[in-house]
Formats: sequence, structure tokens, C-alpha cells
Amino acid sequence: MKKKYLSLLVVVLMTSVSFGQVKTFKQVMDKKKAESQPKKVVVYQVFTRLFGNQNQTNKPWGTIKENGVGKFNDFTDKALSEIKKLGVTHIWYTGVPHHAVINDYTKYGISNDDPDVVKGRAGSPYAVKDYYNVNPDLAVDPAKRLQEFDSLIKRTHKNGLKLIIDIVPNHIARNYKGLSNPKGVKDFGADDNTSVEYARDNNFYYIPGQAFQVPTDDNYKPLNGEKNPFIDGKFNENPAKWTGNGSRLAKPDINDWYETVKVNYGIRPDGSKDFPELPKDFENKTYKDHYKFWLDKNVPSSWKKFKDIALYWIDRGVDGFRYDMAEMVPYEFWSYLNSSIKEKNPNAFLLAEVYNPNEYRNYIKLGKMDYLYDKVETYDHLKAVIQGKALPDALTDISNRLSDIEHHMLHFLDNHDEQRLASPEFAGTPEKGKPLMVVSATISSSPTMIYFGQEVGEPGAEDAGFGKPSRTSIFDYIGVPHHQRWMNEGKFDGGKLSNSEKELRDFYARLLNFTIKSEALMGKFIDLQKVNREQTDNYDPGIYSFARSSKNEKLIIVTNFSWLTTSNFELKIPKDVINMLGLTDGEYKIDDQLYKKQTVKLTVTNGVGIIPIIINPSESFIFKL
Repeated sequence: MKKKYLSLLVVVLMTSVSFGQVKTFKQVMDKKKAESQPKKVVVYQVFTRLFGNQNQTNKPWGTIKENGVGKFNDFTDKALSEIKKLGVTHIWYTGVPHHAVINDYTKYGISNDDPDVVKGRAGSPYAVKDYYNVNPDLAVDPAKRLQEFDSLIKRTHKNGLKLIIDIVPNHIARNYKGLSNPKGVKDFGADDNTSVEYARDNNFYYIPGQAFQVPTDDNYKPLNGEKNPFIDGKFNENPAKWTGNGSRLAKPDINDWYETVKVNYGIRPDGSKDFPELPKDFENKTYKDHYKFWLDKNVPSSWKKFKDIALYWIDRGVDGFRYDMAEMVPYEFWSYLNSSIKEKNPNAFLLAEVYNPNEYRNYIKLGKMDYLYDKVETYDHLKAVIQGKALPDALTDISNRLSDIEHHMLHFLDNHDEQRLASPEFAGTPEKGKPLMVVSATISSSPTMIYFGQEVGEPGAEDAGFGKPSRTSIFDYIGVPHHQRWMNEGKFDGGKLSNSEKELRDFYARLLNFTIKSEALMGKFIDLQKVNREQTDNYDPGIYSFARSSKNEKLIIVTNFSWLTTSNFELKIPKDVINMLGLTDGEYKIDDQLYKKQTVKLTVTNGVGIIPIIINPSESFIFKL
């Protein structure tokens, strides 16, 4: 016992010396406790194919040789360390699983893909062709593409980041061919009874007696009409399968997800469930309870296939997944899958694309998701505010509606599906996006996500071919100009950024690094909007204010969504909030945490607080008490 005590004492004494000063035991323990408290998560989504591409040709419908492509190896230690310094905790490598592409890799044993059922030239990352390998475009040596990705996993972890990749459970590429299946794993559909529309253990739905027909449209031609030996308006699939978005037509519409086929999870064509359902009290059960429930249950074949896929990538070192269109798959399957993942890695990061607010709690509580997109609530409203279509006040209503699940609702302003924040179609300029970013990152305890290039004002202005402005194309070989200036020919030092782009990236770094260290952002949301809208003179329509509070940290956040008006007013902090913040009558100096240049005085008189505010267009303050 003496040895253990002496060892502990030595460790404490060693860790208590800082810059020549000896800290008390309590100070050391308090610091360790603070460091162990949950903090905000920041996800950096990167479209892997585009990140390292230095080619600036940007020819619409350009080939891989003409327009270039990024590689796994472009994510160097320097690149990853700079992403980490931005205030990032997790990186989402989008488009990693091997999907259909228009490129000849036959010498590596990979079959060519038919442009009649591929969108764009580089292909959709959501038309996965082989779940047990990675996109050959991303490898310097396609024969060693999996090894190159394994090396990226190791580099990512070495640089203090966790990584997630996509799993697309609702649909797969029409031309799915697993070349890398582990022993005993059969391809999707290998054992299907194709003579019937539906069978529980079929992996697909069929249209018996009808062959698939390629959709046609007067305004669209594969590869923009370019000659290609595989373009003939035909694709051999007989009987036809249901299309990925649920179309039951042998000839789907050109706007359907015709490059994919829908996976069957045991949902009958009439919508009824053909599998065991969770007991009624399971919304409050742990993942371990869910895992035990499924151990003796007979589940559809597709469930088992996707569980094997997910665990395969967890075993390779992947830290979690972003699930595409998760609400098109029953939440019972997610209970089965996610509990299996958590049983192997309790810290796995599980993010789902779900857009129906009525289903949020089912996918969180019954499906055991960690996080869902907060798109149709917070994102959509912030977009409406900056476009002058709504006042910010309703953000409080959204926070109240989601209060029981707010930690699970991931916030973003930019991703591969959406218009770029800096585009004319969204905020108009990156500077106008700043107040949106502050609110998005600080209004709740949920993770924050940014999309590569967002931090330097990338507007997605390129006509890539299949992909058009104002989104950075996920279907084409293309360069990302603002991001390329930060990349600076592989130096990853921002050497070619303009001064305004450097200032923008500095803003993102300040904001995100503050959020991942703040204790208050994991605490309570306190509305200041209602009382100030009703009682404060000169409280402009574009102003939004709120407080965040925890035991050891109190914040007051004020942001100005107006890009024209400087506001000058006295922010009121009502008695109940003053009490909640633990303040008494007197004067308090409070400092802005973003730029450390603004100090204001909070005066509390008779239990009511007043803060004089002068705030410029698109400016935000995060005041710390």
C-alpha cells in the first residue's frame, strides 16, 4: 500500500508543477475532472475524392486525367494536423466504399461500369459496388487500395482524430459485384428467389416477368453524349428490381435513383413488418439490452449482411459511420445493427440521415442512433433567417421542441447534399454565414459539422458536368478552388488564401476550438430573446441572444444576423436568469471569447442585469462571466 501511495504522490507532484509554480492537489484534481467532462464534438466532413486534387482545369464532364482526383495519400500528417488545429475531433471520409465509376480498372479484376446506370463520370458515392473494399480512384496503386486506406486510418488516429465512413443501407449499385468478400460472404441477391416480388430473405424486391429499362429524357445523355462502348441505352437486369428510392417501375423515371436498387429489410410491399418487433418498453433500454434481445431472434438476410459489413470496418479501425437515408430502413434493424456495433466498440460514433421530426425519437431511442441530422428544424430555419424570410426568434421554439433529444441532433450548415453556405443561393457571402455558424455551434450540446472548404468560403460555383452550382459536385472529377488555395500545392498552409479567406478560417478555428473546450455548451440553454424582444428598445429584428450555463461556466451569446445594420442596445438579463447564473447585485466585467478584444460591463440592479451592446453587421459575441 505504501508503494502505491508513494507512486501516486510522485505522479501528483510531477503533474502539479507548471511554469515554476506548484499547484495544490485540489487544483490538479479539479483540472483532471474538468478535462474528463463531456465536451462538444466537431465533425469535419471531407469528400475524399476532391480533398487532395490540385488540378484546376475544371472542365465540365472532364475525365480523371483531365480534371484530376485526390488520393488517400493526400491526407498527410500535415493536412490532418491542420484539420485537428481547426478544432476538429472527428473526420468523416465521404465516398470511401467502392462505388460505381466510369474508369477502366479491368487489369485489377474490377468490372467496368455501364454509364447508362451511373450518374456523372466519377459516380455517386451512394451507389456502392463492393462493400468490402474502397474506391480504386482514391489509391495511388489500385491493387493496394485497401492497404492505402488502412494507412490513412493509422495516420488519422496518430493525429488525434477519429474517423467515420459511409454505410448506405437502403440501396446498392445496380452492378454490385463483391470482389473482396471475406470467406463465406455471398453477394447481395445471390440466394434470392427472383420469381416473386417479395420474400423475407430476398435481399431485393423484384418485378417478375419484366426486364429493367434504362430511363430516358430529352435533356440528359450519359457522359453528356460522349461516345462510349457501353452506352447503348440498355442494362441487363431481368427480372427488374425496385429502384433505390422505392420506384416499382421496370423503367424508372430519370429523376429516380435509377443507378441503385432498393434493399429488402423484411418490409412487405404493403408496408407491414415481417420480423420480430421490439417490446414496448425498449425506448429506455441500453444498447446491451437491445443486443441481448436480438441474440436469439431470426432476422432477415439483409440485416445480417449489413451487420457483417459494419463490423468488418470496425475491425479495421473505423470509429463509426454516417448512415445514408436511415429513415428508409426500419428502426428495428438499427437496433439490431447499432447494438452489435456498440457491443464491439461502445464509443463508436453513429450518425444518421433522418428528416422526419416525427420519427426522430424512434431512431434515437429504439434505433440506438447517437446522432441525427438537425436539418428540417435548425438548419432550415437558419437558412430562412439569413435569406430574410424569417426572424431568428423561432430558434428558441425549436430548442424547446427538441430539448429532450437536443444532444442527439447534429448541427450543420454545409454538407455534400446542400447548397454551399457561401453560395449566392444560400447566405450570399461567407461573412454573412458567420452568425449562423456561431448559433449553430453554440445553441445546443449536439455535435457541430462543417464541410471541407466551408472554413475558407467555398461557394460551389463550378459547372462540373452532372453536378451544377451551388453544390460541390459528388458525381464528377472536379477541383475545389478556395480549398485548393488553402491546400497550396500540398503544403496545407493556406499560402494562397486571400486575406479575407485567412480571416474566415481564423474565425472558424477560434469558434470551433472554443466549443470543444467549453463546459457551458454541454449545459443548459436559456432563452434571452423573448424578454428582450418585448422589453428592450432598439432590439433589432436580426438580433438573437441566449445564455448557456453549467456549474463552472456561464456564457451570454449575442449575434447579429443583419448584414447591414449596426445595433446599439441594452441587453436585459431577467431576474430568473440572474438567479440561475448565480449572480447578485453589482458590476461584472465579461469578456468575449471569440476574439478576446471586447470587454463589457454587466450591471445587476434589484436582481435584473443590463449589458450595453454595440454589435456590427454579421458579428457575434460569446461573453463569459
